Amino acid sequence: MDVNCKGRRAVVTAGGSGIGRVIAETLADNGAAVFVCDVVEDHIQALSSARPEIGATLADVSKSADVDRLFEAATAAMGGVDVLINNAGVAGPTKRVEDISDDEWRSTIGVDVDGQFYCARRAVPLMREAGKGAIVNISSTAGRLAFPLRLPYATAKRAVIGLTDTLAMELGPRNISVNAVLPGYVLNDRARRVLQAKADASGCTLDEMKDIVLSRISMRTGVEEQEIADLVVYLCSHQGRHISGQAINIDANLETYAGMDKLD
Repeated sequence: MDVNCKGRRAVVTAGGSGIGRVIAETLADNGAAVFVCDVVEDHIQALSSARPEIGATLADVSKSADVDRLFEAATAAMGGVDVLINNAGVAGPTKRVEDISDDEWRSTIGVDVDGQFYCARRAVPLMREAGKGAIVNISSTAGRLAFPLRLPYATAKRAVIGLTDTLAMELGPRNISVNAVLPGYVLNDRARRVLQAKADASGCTLDEMKDIVLSRISMRTGVEEQEIADLVVYLCSHQGRHISGQAINIDANLETYAGMDKLD
């Protein structure tokens, strides 16, 4: 089945690399106009060089003024916005609660929660003007499972599910769908860095930590970035227009994070 995103105008946050870039490119490949932001200029330049039809700008979504500039640029480039992919997020610290600083807590919540709120606040009036819309918020399996040593991240990703549930109810009468996508262990560079930090904090090797993680996934595998992008794009398409208010796991059935740490 071909997924139809023709006529859609999508903003993808943190779209210059990783999952965000794959989402942006897959949306464009399926007929959508796409505009992304990122905090790394090299990522913006690389995307613009490879895919010049995708608009791009620097923006830090934890800053409402940056989000304002992002949506002004996106609206100018595409004539409106009717799809928002709230993909931007940071992993936060891998530490025990007593060792987490104020700045580490606030910066994680700032990107992972505040950024999604700021973007939704700007996108919704544009979607109302268009008469339709789709919002996909990237959460995590950490939003539904306790995740020792990752308190700011787990808290933020659970907040994203609450944000999704409430927005879906509030915006449904306006013909706007809202869903959360919960990836598990993703086979990419960012996940490997997080895994290394967790291995360091737990006193084991990277390979040992990877084996522990996979042993807690029913299918004994991680998921590819393209799989996540395909799900996100389906939710934004004509075919997925009546899916709303869902927190959809794509994690090969990650059962638990328990036992991944040497806690005392």
